[in-house]
Amino acid sequence: MMCTAITYKTGQHYFGRNLDLDRSLGESVVITPRNFPFSLRCAAALPRHHAIIGVAHVESGYPLYYDAVNECGLSAAGLLFPLSAVYHPYCAGKTNLAPFELIPYLLGTCADVQQARKVLGKVNLWAEPFSPRLPLSPLHWLIADRSGAIVVESTAEGLRIYDNPIGVLTNEPPFPFHRANLTQYMTLTPQPPVNTFAPALALQPCSFGVGGVGLPGDLSSVSRFVRAAYTLHNSVCDGSEEASVAQFFHILSAVAQQRGCAALAGGGYETTLYSCCCNTDEGIYYYTTYGNPAITAVSLRRENPEGDRLIAYPMRTGVQITQQN
Repeated sequence: MMCTAITYKTGQHYFGRNLDLDRSLGESVVITPRNFPFSLRCAAALPRHHAIIGVAHVESGYPLYYDAVNECGLSAAGLLFPLSAVYHPYCAGKTNLAPFELIPYLLGTCADVQQARKVLGKVNLWAEPFSPRLPLSPLHWLIADRSGAIVVESTAEGLRIYDNPIGVLTNEPPFPFHRANLTQYMTLTPQPPVNTFAPALALQPCSFGVGGVGLPGDLSSVSRFVRAAYTLHNSVCDGSEEASVAQFFHILSAVAQQRGCAALAGGGYETTLYSCCCNTDEGIYYYTTYGNPAITAVSLRRENPEGDRLIAYPMRTGVQITQQN
């Protein structure tokens, strides 16, 4: 699961990601109303909490969220972190959460990043799988609201929280590497480049976009981080809902994976199974799938927030073609 997540602000705040995987696990857009009882393995249960919308695989009636946003505008996404993620034994005096409980717990109890940061200071991510059939997934998380973003990584050194003004997260290596690595690309520009190679020579750009020569184009997590950051921070958008959502998906498309381009050792290919864009201010979850690039929307506010049962919408994966003539 090699993914890219971003946070983006125009007139409103948006959060989303590409989920890159070799196969679907039966995920749906899942709404968890305020009164759905979240049971936790060690921490106190959450009989009432903030309402949540996002993509999850529902197992034994429990939503295993990949990414989500709550009714207050706080959002979170888990991304594969296979080499560095370390979950720890139970720790007395800490809030011990299994990794699959982190998104429900934070989004259920916190209204913003500031509250999430405070809660995370007491959290121990302990090595508790959901079930023998669903073992632990090594993850790190991007958590954001309209005020900013943080990255959460549980490593051998413990739980680390990093400010993320870049608004991007991919996979390995740990976040401090990605942040420092951007300095190698400081000279890239969307503007026509100035001839600093040899000012005495009459050198002219041969095409538009030459200022971006050196921007990595491969599908590795390091390259996707750089390309997503460059695209995000040079994005131009008029700020309307339609333009913002369309631009968000265009940014994600710059780092999408096409089937056949990233082969797995055991067979199969990493593919961008879905891309999502959530308007965190309005609670609208937009998504596209690999087979259906048409944008589909599910609104948190159109459902009863006081319910006690999960509401699931299967993702539309079939091609939808509009015949114009």
